[in-house]
Amino acid sequence: MSALKGLIIAFSMYSKIPTPFISLKREDMKYHLIFFPWVGAVIAGIIYLWNYIALRGHINHLTFTLIAVAIPFLVTGGFHVDGFMDTMDAIKSYKPREEKLEILKDPHIGAFSVISLATALLIYVGAINQIGKIEMLVYPISFILVRALSGIGVFVIPKAKNNGMLHTFSNNRKKYQKIVIISLIIEFIIGQSIMIIIDLKTGIVLGIVSLICFIYYRYKAIKEFGGTTGDVAGFFVTYTEIVMAIAAAVCTLV
Repeated sequence: MSALKGLIIAFSMYSKIPTPFISLKREDMKYHLIFFPWVGAVIAGIIYLWNYIALRGHINHLTFTLIAVAIPFLVTGGFHVDGFMDTMDAIKSYKPREEKLEILKDPHIGAFSVISLATALLIYVGAINQIGKIEMLVYPISFILVRALSGIGVFVIPKAKNNGMLHTFSNNRKKYQKIVIISLIIEFIIGQSIMIIIDLKTGIVLGIVSLICFIYYRYKAIKEFGGTTGDVAGFFVTYTEIVMAIAAAVCTLV
């Protein structure tokens, strides 16, 4: 029952997919991060379906690209993009760490976040537009890898604050932490293995790139904020998805 509740909680928190209503208790939260990559699997599945429809229906490539870019945002409701924008506002402020943490909590958006998001989306569209047919079979699985790494980061990256959603998730009892971390590692390995089976070169490159992005995420979070927060985790998910698209596009060209 805890696993089922964890599944429902993961999809209700990290996606706009309708889920049954359940009363939320802290005890029910202990396994929910295991199912975070499953949201990525749904995104991947929808992109695969859209790719199939586009190929069969001879849909214009630009139309395919724009809708493919929109799919992750439609599924998640922009949940992670909000964190990306808040984080960019804080980083680009060049203020002391304490003030950056205050900016993360500010519900208003600044010019830097809008500029950063617009630039990121333009790069994202360009990258998706460049990805070839084989690489497009590999790239969607990156949504699983990114979320598995984000979940692992909850436990292995210091927290910037002693409160908040991310701190609560990482404060599970040790035995639950181990179960969640091992499960996320297995999910990452499965996703990586499928990538490599589909295309060796692209699978290896995207796997390495995802790990480099995770290392950068840890470095940047500690340097700028003293650790990670929910917003910074959203920043990681958003920028890594874009970087993975760029890597897939490069694999197409090389």
